[in-house]
Amino acid sequence: MNENKKTPEFKASEEGLIFEISKEGRRGYCIAPSELDRDPSATIPKRYLRQEPLPLPQTSEPDVVRHFTRLASLNYSKDGGFYPLGSCTMKYNPKAYEYIASYANFEDTHPYQPEETCQGNLEILYEMEQFLAEISGMDAVSLAPAAGAHGELTGMLIIRAYHLSKGNLRTKVLIPDTAHGTNPASTAICGYKVVEIKSDKNGMINPNDVERLVDEETAAIMITNPNTLGIFEAHIDEIADIIHKKGGLVYMDGANLNAIMGISRPGDFGVDVMHFNLHKTFATPHGGGGPGSGPVGVKKELEPFLPIPRIAKESEGFRFIYDRPLSIGRVKTFYGNFSVILRAYAYIREMGGEGLRLASEMAVLNSNYIRSKLKNHYHQSYTTDTLHECVFSDKYQQQYGVKTLDIAKRLMDYGLHPPTIYFPLIVHGAIMIEPTETESKDACDEFINAMISIAKECEAAPEIVKGAPYTTPRRRLDEAGAVREPRLKW
Repeated sequence: MNENKKTPEFKASEEGLIFEISKEGRRGYCIAPSELDRDPSATIPKRYLRQEPLPLPQTSEPDVVRHFTRLASLNYSKDGGFYPLGSCTMKYNPKAYEYIASYANFEDTHPYQPEETCQGNLEILYEMEQFLAEISGMDAVSLAPAAGAHGELTGMLIIRAYHLSKGNLRTKVLIPDTAHGTNPASTAICGYKVVEIKSDKNGMINPNDVERLVDEETAAIMITNPNTLGIFEAHIDEIADIIHKKGGLVYMDGANLNAIMGISRPGDFGVDVMHFNLHKTFATPHGGGGPGSGPVGVKKELEPFLPIPRIAKESEGFRFIYDRPLSIGRVKTFYGNFSVILRAYAYIREMGGEGLRLASEMAVLNSNYIRSKLKNHYHQSYTTDTLHECVFSDKYQQQYGVKTLDIAKRLMDYGLHPPTIYFPLIVHGAIMIEPTETESKDACDEFINAMISIAKECEAAPEIVKGAPYTTPRRRLDEAGAVREPRLKW
C-alpha cells in the first residue's frame, strides 16, 4: 500500500453465516448412509428422538466447502506470515516434526495399553526430561502439565507442598511488575498473597527492594527472566541469595527461555523451580485451545513433590512410578500431551546443543535489529539493552492524536499481524515486538518498513491511521460491548 493512501487497493469481502447462504431444497449427499441414518430408533430410544427436524441450513457440498474455505482464508496464521507478538513468542513450526508426530506407531498408541508395549514412547519421555534438565540446570523434570500456565500453577503447588512439609506454609509471594500476567493468578489460586515489586529506572528488580520486602512469611519470588521488557535481570543471583537466606524459593517463569537457551542456565543462577513453554522455546504448536505442554523442572530437594506418575529407567525397561508420598498428585490425565512433547523432542534432537544456542542468538539478533531501526520513530521508556523482544510506546504519536491501537489497526492494512499492545502494563501505550529466530531479515525489514511508514503517516495524515483498518471485512469491533452483552445464539 502506498504511503498516505486512504483508499485501499483491496477490500476483503464479508463472509456471512452459513445460515445466510441456505437455500430451500439444497442438500449434500452421503454415498453410503449408515444404519443410524436409515433408522435412528434402531440405536437411540424413541423418547430421545426429535419430533421436529433440526433447523439446519440447507446447503450443497460446494456451498459448504467454499464457505469454510473462504473463512479459512481470512485467518492469519504463522504459515501465512510474520507474527511479531511480544511475550507470546509465535514461532514457525517446522513441518518435519508434524510428520514425525503422525507416524502410525505414535498415533496409534493408546494410553491404557501395558507399559511393556510402549517402551519406545516411554524412552522418549524419559530422554526429554533429561534434555530439559540439562538445558535449564534443573535436577528433575515432569512433563505432565498441559500448558505454560498449567506448568506455572504446578510449580507453585510444588512450592506450597515443600513449605507444608517444613511445617510452615507461609503467606506471600513476591512478584515483579514485569512478570507475566498469569503469575499473580497462579499465586492466588495456591492461597498466597501477591506482593508487587516495582521495577527500577532500568526496567529491572533492585535487590534492595527485595531485601526490604522479603521475610519469613515469603514463600517464593516469581520472576520472569528475561522479563517482559526483554531485559535480563542482571542481579538475579544476588536476589536468589536474599530469598534463600529467608528460607524462600525462587520460581522462574520460563516463557522467555528462548532468549538464553544454550547460553545461561536458570539452575546455575539460583532458580529452584521453573516451567518450560515448549511452543515458545522448542517450536511446537501454540495451543489456541488445543494441546500444549508446559513441563516443570525443579532442584533436587523439590523432586519428591513433582506430580505423579514419574518415569523410571530400570534394568527391565521404563515404567511409571505412582508411589510418591510427598507428590502433589496428578495434574493431568495420563502423562502430558505426548504428541506435543514428541515434536519438541525431535526439534531438540535435530538442533543439538550448538543449534539451540544459535536459535537464541538469532532471536536476540532479530529483536535488536528491529529495535535499532525503529528507535528513532517510536519512543522507548527503557533504553537498557534488551534480548529477544523490544518494547516501544505511542508517546511520539500522541502529539498527533494517534494511539497504540490505531497503529496496530493500520498495520493490518499492510498485510501484517499487529504486535502485542498495551503490555507490559508498566509501559503506557506499549508496543511489544518479538520476531523470534525463525524470521528472515526480509521478514523483519517488511515489518520495519511498515512501522516507519505508519510513523510518517501519523505525522502527515493522522486521520488515516485513526480510521484504520480499511482492507478487512470488519473495521473496529465493539469489543467491550461484546464482552458485556455476548450473543451466544443465532
